[in-house]
Amino acid sequence: MIKVAIVDDIKTVRSTIVSKIKLSPDMTVIKEFSNGKEALHAVMQGMEADIIIMDIEMPEMDGIEATEKILAKYPNTKILMCTVFDDETNLFKAICAGAKGYLLKDEKPEKIHRAIFETMEGGSAMSASIALKSLNLIKNATVKTKTETTNTDSNLTKREVEMLELIATGMSYEQVADNAGISYGTVRKHLENIYRKLNVHSKLEAVNKAQKDGLL
Repeated sequence: MIKVAIVDDIKTVRSTIVSKIKLSPDMTVIKEFSNGKEALHAVMQGMEADIIIMDIEMPEMDGIEATEKILAKYPNTKILMCTVFDDETNLFKAICAGAKGYLLKDEKPEKIHRAIFETMEGGSAMSASIALKSLNLIKNATVKTKTETTNTDSNLTKREVEMLELIATGMSYEQVADNAGISYGTVRKHLENIYRKLNVHSKLEAVNKAQKDGLL
């Protein structure tokens, strides 16, 4: 039985999501929260949810901030964004925060069930329209990287290059942390330094820039 926690500030929306999840005999909702702060507190107190379905816009602490803070302390937590926002800005922020997937609230129960199963198995579930926007983000990042001026004097440390090499293989932050024997937070700090030195804003841009500059 997959134990699910729901985070959404609108009670009727939570109820709708709960009713959809209850249609699956393999899932159960164990907790409901009205904002990210409540969810963060519950996780820190040892809440045993297998997956958290997280809204984005909420009072006190939004879903993006809550996701970042939860994963900074508990990187193996599986968080699936479920929101009405389908814009690239929120999608980008959610991915950078470490969300494992991104669904729209109007998805049918079967789609939500599949997304939860896929996330539990290590996949990245997305609504169809969101997947298209995700591809556009990658495409735009690639084009931007190609038009930037090459800068081989990046001053990346040996450790930062190692981080980039692992990221380039498609590893997640959690996998990089496990492979390198360091914490999730340390990986994020290395990536922040790499972004600053290479003058980029995403993992994809960093890898492309490093390859173009002969660092990888």
